[in-house]
Amino acid sequence: MNFIIFELLNVIFIGLVILIIFVSIFINFLISQSGKAKKEKKSIVETGSMIAFFLLFYLVIRLNLGILNYDFSILRVCIMFICWIILLIGVYFNISGRFYLGKNWANQIKIYKNQTLVTSGVYSIVRHPLYASLIWMFYAASIIYFNWLTFLLNTLVFIPMMYYRAKQEERLLEKEFKNYRAYKKEVGMFFPKLVWGLKNEKEE
Repeated sequence: MNFIIFELLNVIFIGLVILIIFVSIFINFLISQSGKAKKEKKSIVETGSMIAFFLLFYLVIRLNLGILNYDFSILRVCIMFICWIILLIGVYFNISGRFYLGKNWANQIKIYKNQTLVTSGVYSIVRHPLYASLIWMFYAASIIYFNWLTFLLNTLVFIPMMYYRAKQEERLLEKEFKNYRAYKKEVGMFFPKLVWGLKNEKEE
């Protein structure tokens, strides 16, 4: 009985997370600037390809491919709660990142005429909070479902996708903003750097 309840809660929780992310993406499309790009570069990694990966990820879980055998236990419940916390952190970083980015968001890689470099909020922790949060959430979902295949897909497919896209963006940002190189040295791409005091030490 407890197993059924926790599995149901898990489905509801993850369903809400997915809904929130998709609604936020829809809002991004509504408020993003159009026709005001100063620089633009097409990328095969965009919302469409990310959704395609999500559908593949979901299909693997739905078909029970790559699932490890496990027994329902207190340890399983603890792992589930930890992963729920990771999912919540991921949602916060994703939504907060979109809020700080505002109208600077774009499906393709763009530098707008009135764009500013965002380095505050979650951008002071990771350079690409939208991509980072998805990576974290995919890992959390893989662990929740004890699925080694989705874990590998996230590691070997999704992270390289995000890295490729992030590097494309950063090449344009480095040309546009002189202080971007310094920002890169202080802040990690997808995971926080271990030396938290680096930025403050440089400013003193």
